[in-house]
Amino acid sequence: MSLTSNDVAHVARLARLSLSAEELERMRSQLSNILAYIEMLQEVDVSGVELTAQVTGLATVMRPDAVTDGLSREEALANAPDQRDGMFRVKAVFEE
Repeated sequence: MSLTSNDVAHVARLARLSLSAEELERMRSQLSNILAYIEMLQEVDVSGVELTAQVTGLATVMRPDAVTDGLSREEALANAPDQRDGMFRVKAVFEE
């Protein structure tokens, strides 16, 4: 399928893109090549291929939640640049 410059200009307008004449022609050529490749793929016989949502066989990639011990106060404050009374001290955001 070959696109016209008007087709590409229309899509560019919808995407709020401002293309020069040179960019418009380059995009027309590239998009036409992509659509031609897709047309080739449409010719492939996939009638015997089972539908798949994903091909790796993974059921889930999330690990189960596990309760673990957190850091102690001393461990959390060990690298704090400034602390007082067991808390982080930070620069004031609001005037006091």
